[in-house]
Amino acid sequence: MVVLAHIKEQSRLSLCSYGRPRMTKELKEVGVDVGHRRVSRLMRENGIVVERTRKFKATTDSDHTFNIAPNLLDRDFTADRPNQKWAGDISYIWTREGWLYLAVILDLHSRRVIGWAVSNRMKRDLAIRALKMAIALRSPSRGCIFHSDRGSQYCSHDYQKALREHGLKPSMSGKGNCYDNAAFETFFKTIKAELIWRRTCETRRQAETAIFQYINGFYNPRRRHSALGGKNPLAFERQVA
Repeated sequence: MVVLAHIKEQSRLSLCSYGRPRMTKELKEVGVDVGHRRVSRLMRENGIVVERTRKFKATTDSDHTFNIAPNLLDRDFTADRPNQKWAGDISYIWTREGWLYLAVILDLHSRRVIGWAVSNRMKRDLAIRALKMAIALRSPSRGCIFHSDRGSQYCSHDYQKALREHGLKPSMSGKGNCYDNAAFETFFKTIKAELIWRRTCETRRQAETAIFQYINGFYNPRRRHSALGGKNPLAFERQVA
């Protein structure tokens, strides 16, 4: 059956992350005119399901004496244009070699990953390397808000100096309040469900390669976001360019 073949292919391309709504949109975009009820039935009958499958480690060290910036976002994670609001956070991936830490920066306009870095240690240079990638890629104008939690990596003198040098305005979440950085709660839930929780990498290098392929091969150019009207980040940015 042609429709089923397309569903299987799109499930593979989406890393088994698409349920009925996103699958239906993807099929329509490639020219397969099918309703969501039929998509749901074919997925169910053929065992095509969204894969979810978990190790916890704290990544926010807020027990420090650095200055805390005010919360400029106030939970408004929307932006009218690129480079108006950025957000950064750090998470972790378990490998058989030990933990690998992942620092990511999103442009909140499109939810596009614009900077990222990995390290076997959660030091401030990890967050700075992700910031340098984002700045090199986007060359933001002065006044772009950069939002993060109040962890020592983001509050450090070196990080705040880098923000000032490029005209970025720091903004920080309230203490222990995950809702103040909800955009990143969503992003890390997504990458863990669609990539990290599905496998245990033998080495940190394997995990780094998988993250690179996920971000550049799927998340930025292909993954559909309900917050973007079903578009992927790159298509959403082109729409407003």
